Amino acid sequence: MLHSSYIEISKSALQHNISFVRQQIGPGVRLSSVVKGNAYGHGLEQLAPLAQANGVDHFSVFSADEAQRLLAVLPRPATIMIMGYLDKDEIEWAIQHKIQFFVFEPERLALAAAAAKRLNSRAEIHLELETGMHRTGFDAAALPEAISFLKAHREHVLLQGICTHYAGAESLQNHERVLAQYSKFNKIVQELARTGIKAPITHTACSAAMISYPQTHMGMVRVGIMQYGLWPSPETYNQYISAHQVNKDPLRRLITWKSRIMSLKHVAKGSYVGYGTSYQAPRDVLLAVVPVGYAWGYSRSLSNQGQVLVRGQRAGVAGIVNMNAMMVDVTNIPDVQQNDEVVLLGKQGEQSITVASFGELSTQLNYELLTRLPANIPRSIVD
Repeated sequence: MLHSSYIEISKSALQHNISFVRQQIGPGVRLSSVVKGNAYGHGLEQLAPLAQANGVDHFSVFSADEAQRLLAVLPRPATIMIMGYLDKDEIEWAIQHKIQFFVFEPERLALAAAAAKRLNSRAEIHLELETGMHRTGFDAAALPEAISFLKAHREHVLLQGICTHYAGAESLQNHERVLAQYSKFNKIVQELARTGIKAPITHTACSAAMISYPQTHMGMVRVGIMQYGLWPSPETYNQYISAHQVNKDPLRRLITWKSRIMSLKHVAKGSYVGYGTSYQAPRDVLLAVVPVGYAWGYSRSLSNQGQVLVRGQRAGVAGIVNMNAMMVDVTNIPDVQQNDEVVLLGKQGEQSITVASFGELSTQLNYELLTRLPANIPRSIVD
């Protein structure tokens, strides 16, 4: 093992989750696979070709560098849509490669048209509307300018979609706000249509909205966290379970994160372990040193709280998680050996360490934990 840990991605789990999403949205709605944040930590280069093999033909990313990585690994042509950062100089590149991108302010709209004119081509854009998120999007004051500009530059600007993003569809606390956004979006789309501005698709739904607000499916849904086998929040999961009267999670986790025991150490009762005095051995203990720490995405906030799996049993983190290593208590696990497999995330035997359990212990969101897994941890595909 050249690296201190490695990640396995389940091909069959992704296939299952994509099928589940398609069941939720029906045949008339397009699925866009959201692979920003290195495919939520799963590895964009590994995940995207798998998704395409399962019939996905539309991918959403945040920035031009992610779009470029997609172009390099997708076996077949697909629609790639940049939802966020696109530098002024990258707009021309995006147009040349038929990359679609969000336009959310007059300046970007003007830059897109100018670049397309230079290239004697058309910029394929999605008009993002401000409906209450207050992050990016054309607000009411800027819309008239956008309408005039789109009409005047039809030769070089091709409107492929109209979209927005909900401010917290994963929480019932935001229910009224989400409904207000939905209503406002539809109203603006109707107003745009009356002025002659129409797009082939409208799209607003993320994973949470797809489940909790079916009316938001529209022409396309942008699904991230759920294709990886995780729910946007416990509320979203409970809502689905209640509505469908099932008692088993219909999603399957894709990711397993593994390492190995680097060293074993006997520590006498009363001794302090690692940095500081946060852990004092309550008895004579056997500790296993695992070569993974916060530099590798294992949060320091899991010190004295996290758990791993060794020989099918749970072992608790003892002491402070270091930059590149941590100690776990394996005293009660028989026959532990150096080089034994350690599961940091995923299943081993009948036991499992879930992303949710990390969140409960470290206050990290599913999204945060996964996207913090370093890109240089090797990722491989398993069945």
